[in-house]
Amino acid sequence: MRVILCNTYEELSKNAAKLVASQICLKPNCVLGLATGATPIGMYEELVRLYNAGEIDFKDVVTFNLDEYYPISPDNPQSYHYFMNQHLCGRVNLAPENVHILNGETDDPETECDAFDALIESCDGIDLQILGIGRNGHIGFNEPDDALNTSTHITDLTESTIEANARFFDSIESVPKQALTMGIATILKSRKIILLANGKEKHDAVSQLLTEEIDTEVPATMLKVHPDVVLICDREAYGDVD
Repeated sequence: MRVILCNTYEELSKNAAKLVASQICLKPNCVLGLATGATPIGMYEELVRLYNAGEIDFKDVVTFNLDEYYPISPDNPQSYHYFMNQHLCGRVNLAPENVHILNGETDDPETECDAFDALIESCDGIDLQILGIGRNGHIGFNEPDDALNTSTHITDLTESTIEANARFFDSIESVPKQALTMGIATILKSRKIILLANGKEKHDAVSQLLTEEIDTEVPATMLKVHPDVVLICDREAYGDVD
């Protein structure tokens, strides 16, 4: 695993955007796996800046989002549909038909998830997957457990994840208790993975990722089996891992 250690969140965001932009320039019709949450916002801001400067073009890019709350409507300001439109999709020339986000209103989550994986396969897989890391080591909404789901699936959120995400909602009671998420195998099939981590609250998760054996109780450790992972983190998240 390659580590890019940054002094500031701005530096982290620019380094991540540079790698995504390089992927787009290398393969204009590339397939990107996208993440939500607070950490990638700066990266999306930088990608929008690069787009406005004429340095990258999203016209032929295809995207798949990692996850979505369940149940939630796409026009809910806390949905990941809304998030992506606010921070990237509504600000660059991504074709709407090339943007794929799990349907948080589906009546049949299992069929929705199976179709999502099939669609990724039909696009020849994900070229570059962006990930964040939860305080408890989750990636996507793959929460710590005795065993982890391999494919895209519906999952219950842990109390720690609900508490961490409550800051985005009016109250902790309004946070959905479930989510639809890519599974570990779906994520690991990506050709390249960028993992973003910033802030001291992510230090324990980053430390476990870098120093511990693979453990389903720390889902991010599954990334150890992937041949091309880049961790981009700030010094607060990295701490004294060495």
